[in-house]
Amino acid sequence: MNRRQFTHAVSVGAAYAGSGLSAFAANSPTQDALVIDAMGEIREVYTDSLCREMIESGLNSVTVTLCDPKSYEAEAYNWAMDGILEYDRLIRKEPEFWMKATAVADIQAARDQGKIALFYLFQNSTQFGKDLDNVDVFYGLGVRSSQITYNYQNWAGAGCNELNGSGLTVFGHELVEKMNDAGMLIDLSHANMKTMADTIAASRDPVITSHSCCKALFEHNRNTTDENIRAIADKGGLFGVTQMRPFMTRQIDDAVHFYYQHIEHAINVAGIDHVCIGSDRDHRRLVLTQEYLDELKREEGENFDRSQWPLYFEELNGPRRMETIWDGLAKRGMRQGDLEKLFGQNVRRLYSEVIG
Repeated sequence: MNRRQFTHAVSVGAAYAGSGLSAFAANSPTQDALVIDAMGEIREVYTDSLCREMIESGLNSVTVTLCDPKSYEAEAYNWAMDGILEYDRLIRKEPEFWMKATAVADIQAARDQGKIALFYLFQNSTQFGKDLDNVDVFYGLGVRSSQITYNYQNWAGAGCNELNGSGLTVFGHELVEKMNDAGMLIDLSHANMKTMADTIAASRDPVITSHSCCKALFEHNRNTTDENIRAIADKGGLFGVTQMRPFMTRQIDDAVHFYYQHIEHAINVAGIDHVCIGSDRDHRRLVLTQEYLDELKREEGENFDRSQWPLYFEELNGPRRMETIWDGLAKRGMRQGDLEKLFGQNVRRLYSEVIG
């Protein structure tokens, strides 16, 4: 089961009254700004009203994960193909909401039509196997970004959970060169720090870590050192700050300020031109029912840890969270020009340089 296939698992609030997510004026700043989620979730179970609210909130583009990354060899290839077909079908089924994006110009085209542009991402490189021609195959099907690793060792390098994982392997260097040649963006989320550093150095093009947090503020396997954040920026790349609460704090209630702190720290390290938002989050308003938790356990397998849930900040639990973040950072003193870079201009610049 992939990340999109839990149709009946979530109790979704029909109204947002009292949540703090509906108290924004129709002329919210995010409606005028370019708003791109460098790694987020879109699910086929979204209602029409939810999709419309996402668009009304100002969201212009999302880079989506195509399939479950916890697979290898032939299974990984097959799941990857299925993931492309699933999203292609969703876009054909709901063309009033979504547009498949393969070039930066598609962001503006979708924006002009009141839609959300969807870029395709793999969260592992196992779908390529050891056949570099598969990079061209998947590029031809519309995939514009891939992580080098997920959580564990693969042919290319080591993920963040490996105890004695490698850095970038010989094949990993070949894969980086091939992805550069193809114009496929390299994503270093989930990599261990050695693989991340090696890949930044090996890549001719800027890279992205689309969804992570800052290890200097909170020790977590999925977080990134200041050294690597700075190296990403020095190469012209982007560091995306995720909204996964356990990467930032064990506190559950009144904790969204930790998220803002990670954004601010990343900007202090990398500079405002090299930080973006990569939520890695659903857009529904989630409720932790037992049915939902049981389904998550079946979906996530060994990755599921009940003690970590909820993964989200309640303040960001819903389809208008980009408005919440803009407002929260503005109240903390971030200037409008910097907010515009963080929310979308930086991603558009990177995609222009690498994807075209």
